[in-house]
Amino acid sequence: MSYRIDLHTHSCYSGDTDADPEEMIGRAIERDLHGIAFTEHYSYAASEPVEQLREKFGNRIRVFRGVEFSAAEGHCLIFGVDTDRLALKYLPVAEIVKIVAPRGGVVIPSHPFRRGNSLGDLIYETGGICALEGYNGANLHNANLQAIQAARQMKIPFTGGSDAHLPSEVGSCFTEFDDVVSQENLVVLLRVGGYRGIDTRKISRWTGFGGSSS
Repeated sequence: MSYRIDLHTHSCYSGDTDADPEEMIGRAIERDLHGIAFTEHYSYAASEPVEQLREKFGNRIRVFRGVEFSAAEGHCLIFGVDTDRLALKYLPVAEIVKIVAPRGGVVIPSHPFRRGNSLGDLIYETGGICALEGYNGANLHNANLQAIQAARQMKIPFTGGSDAHLPSEVGSCFTEFDDVVSQENLVVLLRVGGYRGIDTRKISRWTGFGGSSS
């Protein structure tokens, strides 16, 4: 059984949308996802209010927390550590990886080839990243394809996430895991592989890309 999680969403706690996190979760359930990750901008603490929703929806969907952090060069998704407790602000992404990885976290460059706020070709020089975000629901399709091709060249997996700022956008892209994902093993699975990004939009079918990481 595959396990489907939207690994990149934002709610009213990100500061650039008024989306209700409970409505975001409801949409994820409607899309038959098994999980949704709130990756609010810059601050891990920003998503703390969704903790109470884990219990409320616990028998229907799993709710995860991460952060979309801003490295000196661009954005990256971080899971597994409280970034607010680490001295990461304004650091280059290579330094962020060196701080996050030994503490059990993972760094995944988000929308790496989107114009603005992205790492671009710097990903090739940055050791220690476990994956790239391949399918981003807010990206131009060519930027997603470039990220997927880069992941294949680097021989690392690629994830999928909607980058939703509205409930209607949740689940447009997601990550399909080969194993059941829990709060305890999410970071481990992101590190070891066994997943791929999926784009549910028609354009992925038109181009023949179905989300395989092979």
